[in-house]
Amino acid sequence: MADSLGIGIIGCGTISKTYFELAPRFNGLEIRACADLNRDAAEARGSQYGVRALTVHDLLLADDIDLIVNLTVPDAHYLVSHEILAHGKHVYSEKPLALSIKDGQALADIARKKHLKVGCAPDTFLGGAHQIARKAVDEGLVGEIVGGTCHVMSHGMEHWHPNPDFFYKPGGGPILDLGPYYIAALLNLIGPVKRVCAMAGMPFKTRTIGSGARKGEKIDVTTPTTIHAILEFQTGAKVTLTASWDVLAHKHQPMELYGTRGSLFLADPNFFGGEVSLAAEDGTSRPLDGEMHPFGSANVNDNGTPRANYRSAGLADMVQSILKDDEGEFRCSLERAQHAVDVMVSILKSAETGTFVGIEYQASRPQALGAAEAGKLLA
Repeated sequence: MADSLGIGIIGCGTISKTYFELAPRFNGLEIRACADLNRDAAEARGSQYGVRALTVHDLLLADDIDLIVNLTVPDAHYLVSHEILAHGKHVYSEKPLALSIKDGQALADIARKKHLKVGCAPDTFLGGAHQIARKAVDEGLVGEIVGGTCHVMSHGMEHWHPNPDFFYKPGGGPILDLGPYYIAALLNLIGPVKRVCAMAGMPFKTRTIGSGARKGEKIDVTTPTTIHAILEFQTGAKVTLTASWDVLAHKHQPMELYGTRGSLFLADPNFFGGEVSLAAEDGTSRPLDGEMHPFGSANVNDNGTPRANYRSAGLADMVQSILKDDEGEFRCSLERAQHAVDVMVSILKSAETGTFVGIEYQASRPQALGAAEAGKLLA
């Protein structure tokens, strides 16, 4: 049995740097080549990290590439992933998997036909903080979860991103961009969503780019930037999700879950680490130590702040499944990514129509990732 797969990357923008730097920290991942429609971007990344810079066409045909990581912009995810599968290679996509259930199903169909696997970010729910919270839920420390709140709010992406246009077009917006982190975390902790309802708004029709070569340029906003949703889970739990790029400041916790025996105050699911605490029914409160999990320990320096960042953990989990020829589901599976897409597009549909929308594409709760198993993924 081979002990690694040849990995290629399509899309050499901002997020690619994270994959180039973190993937080598995991077993089984050998990045060999990269490509981008912007040849200069591919050449720059290839030179920086010592891999071949190819055209997209040549990368798709490369014999030493077994799996391609799709880091293109969201509205290109489906087409690029479909091409990767059509060329006989496994694919791991950045979130979201696709922008419609129809496109997600098309990926599932071609993958099945060609006996290939499809994985999809986010993998942050595999982080130490979230797996410690999962352990608390599984051990019944909060009893049955009956409700919760999620808040992901800021004043937008144009303040730091030099080319933020895609964030404010259909296929962007805070639900499709940031919602996957929260939905993956909730699926990990509670299980699948049954139905949703929502309201949405778009207070600002233009945005001004705040950094880079285009600083000062105005861009149009054509997708909702504030969404208030309620998610009803198969278990009966009801969770409020607020996602907005129209908020200057707030004091909400990223996530809270309320159970029949206590409450969990959770870390931001956009990150692998963070503080998790438990408030019990006897009135006591205590932190749960995410650093006891390998993916909870700080391993990078983020502008002077130590942070746990284990992006590529989901990719590594998928690759181990391929290497072992395991027919079982790996954690960042197409099935769960499809469920997330259904939840997100249903939230937007509910906001548009003013109706409850049922979630048709269901998924199983992923297996927990214990400390010992997580440690085996690390190189």
